[in-house]
Amino acid sequence: MNGLSKMDAYLRSIALRREEVPSFREYPFHLPVVADLEQLEFHPRVTYIVGENGMGKSTLLEAIAVALGFNPEGGTLNFNFSTAETHSELHEYIRLVRGVRKPRDGFFFRAESYYNLATEIGRLDEGVGGPSVVGSYGGRPLHMMSHGESFFAAFMNRFRGRGLYIMDEPEAALSPYRQMAMLSRIHQLVSEYSQLIISTHSPIIMAYPDSVIYQLTPEGIREATLEETDHFMIMKEFMNGRERMLRELLE
Repeated sequence: MNGLSKMDAYLRSIALRREEVPSFREYPFHLPVVADLEQLEFHPRVTYIVGENGMGKSTLLEAIAVALGFNPEGGTLNFNFSTAETHSELHEYIRLVRGVRKPRDGFFFRAESYYNLATEIGRLDEGVGGPSVVGSYGGRPLHMMSHGESFFAAFMNRFRGRGLYIMDEPEAALSPYRQMAMLSRIHQLVSEYSQLIISTHSPIIMAYPDSVIYQLTPEGIREATLEETDHFMIMKEFMNGRERMLRELLE
């Protein structure tokens, strides 16, 4: 299969400049993922960041994206709108280790602020002259689609290959069927020499085989297989013992 090798990865690793951190008692440095972070190596094809809410997944992905030059609210490198200044200062303490190759494309997809991104795309399309921005997303106004359709339009149309794509909870508006379709899209992008870093709660999304999974826990960061993740084990236990679990949950 075509795809980037370890030496060709666009982003090889990140390191926390721990000696410059003002205090590990304050946000975001007190978060388990940050407090335990020294160096994190990325798979040249797909890296998953998974864990329970509050572990710092979104904060970490945001810091990586901002350090790379992306807008904190998402989009391509040339998006510079701001709805609210809510991102942390973690990116100022991250050291990037880039590869020799440079990506031709890039996108920071953030489910939390995708509505703001779609609004900005619509605003840009209202301007006079210049190419249509929404044309890169399938041609239909993103706010004229359902939330899930709008998400999927970005994955299918805007991601062009040979790119570095950072995605925070892309499954948020996708049905299980669409999540499986996205898994197929990930494979296509990998075959087109793309590198993806994905934060997700979906066992379907994190099932891509040519990848590494980092699970964030209260004790820090550990590498895991799909079957070792809490997401997979809980979902499997629920589906295989639904009646028993429902009795326990609804007592």
